[in-house]
Amino acid sequence: MVAYVRAGALAAAALLLTGVLAGCEDAADDKPGTPADGTTASAAPPSAAPSADASGKPLPASLTSQRLDWKRCEAPEGGSAPGSSWRCAKVTVPLDYAKPDGDTIGIALVRKEARDKDRRLGSMLFNFGGPGGSGVSTLPRAAGSYGSLNTRYDLVGFDPRGVAESAGVRCRTDQEQESAYRKVDMTPDTAAEEAAFMKDGAGFGAGCESRSGKVLPFVGTTNAARDMDLIREVLGDRKLTYFGFSYGTELGGTYAHLFPKHVGRTVFDAVVDPTADTTGHARNQTTGFQRALENYLKDRGQDPKTGTRRIAALLKRIDAKPLPTGTGRELNESLAITGIVLPLYSKDNWPVLTQALDEAESGSGSMLLQLADSYNGRDENGHYDTQNHSQRAISCADTKARPTAAEAKALLPEFGKLSPVFGPFLAWDTAGWCADWPVAGEHETPEASAPGAGPILVVGTTGDPATPYEGARKMADELGEGVGVLLTNKGEGHGAYGGNSCVTSTVDAYFLDGKVPADGKTCS
Repeated sequence: MVAYVRAGALAAAALLLTGVLAGCEDAADDKPGTPADGTTASAAPPSAAPSADASGKPLPASLTSQRLDWKRCEAPEGGSAPGSSWRCAKVTVPLDYAKPDGDTIGIALVRKEARDKDRRLGSMLFNFGGPGGSGVSTLPRAAGSYGSLNTRYDLVGFDPRGVAESAGVRCRTDQEQESAYRKVDMTPDTAAEEAAFMKDGAGFGAGCESRSGKVLPFVGTTNAARDMDLIREVLGDRKLTYFGFSYGTELGGTYAHLFPKHVGRTVFDAVVDPTADTTGHARNQTTGFQRALENYLKDRGQDPKTGTRRIAALLKRIDAKPLPTGTGRELNESLAITGIVLPLYSKDNWPVLTQALDEAESGSGSMLLQLADSYNGRDENGHYDTQNHSQRAISCADTKARPTAAEAKALLPEFGKLSPVFGPFLAWDTAGWCADWPVAGEHETPEASAPGAGPILVVGTTGDPATPYEGARKMADELGEGVGVLLTNKGEGHGAYGGNSCVTSTVDAYFLDGKVPADGKTCS
């Protein structure tokens, strides 16, 4: 496959690039509540609640009583080692929670201890999205945004199972990946292109099975949520304090459903719609990216319909004749769409999109190719990271859906009407994503109901392209009455914390002081 625009693919990048928006306007006054975990702000952490296997029985003591060996962190693949205040370790978890005494894998962790030891509240676990994003790599780079939380919390990131240093899934070589991006048309127009598209999808899955077959059946979100609960217990926290972004909200919703009594102070930002199936997610994102594109065009003083037609026409020209670039590689239509997608994740990057589109209209694809390479995890030496590998493996382990080429083609009229720029790409993506996948999926849609859990703050941004705002309300509803608390950010971009001062202060007050805002509060 070529480029993927799945829910949360760039959560971490978007958070790092989010611009500062305006202040706050409340739809209702704050009503301070009790801390979600039932403790006072100064209380010492009680003993940890026991984690469980797939049947609900307590895990073996060999797992729950393990002591972590925290050491200076080594540099992650393609990155640099974090500073001296960070420590890394691995926690041992069952490969299969139905067989907790069987094979195990290691889950990579990174931690920065709370600065105020006397007022420490416990550990805060992060997931920045994907699926497939590395928390061990991302958290140290993003930690400047969480300085206030680090005063009283240990900041903890992790690579979920199947990701990077946690038995990371690998499916292709760099050369195979480059060939697919260059040769496979993600919006096929002929029978030959359709056949190549579907063959590439099946070949990707076969590569995952041959290189990572042992872990492939066990990399789904449910198992990752069980890992989180074991991490919580090993870290010594009675309840889990959790901050999830994008796909991390789906992971957090799964955790809350499985372990409602273990839910502590929890925030979801840039929220995945838990009621949407594979086609529903594609439809949501077609709507979301088109909405963001129109907002971008309006901001540039352009008529949205005229601007959309101009970009769609540009893509057709590129499909017929790829653009040259300064690297010697060509920009094809699939890479051009990916290059347009990336700057829409953050309003701060809209000027970059303008430059890239102007350059493409002038006959050069260099900037759009550079943006596409960034999205696809390709460095200047032609090396690709494996986030796309992990992302696909986790998604296909989760969903039962295996749409055919015929089913994708049937979506083209509807999706093309929603967005002539992104619709065809996302309609076809439904079929190529898990074509002939070697592992059966778990469900049609994830379960997020969490009766008995404490309040979970759900933050939705009205202009979010990748996880459209409507999904936040649906997540709050699915979590259940008294659990899901909706906070609306009137703005642009994928993720609000750190970019909107009202959202940031509201989230900080909840995490640090247990103050739960009124359901329906609005920041702008």
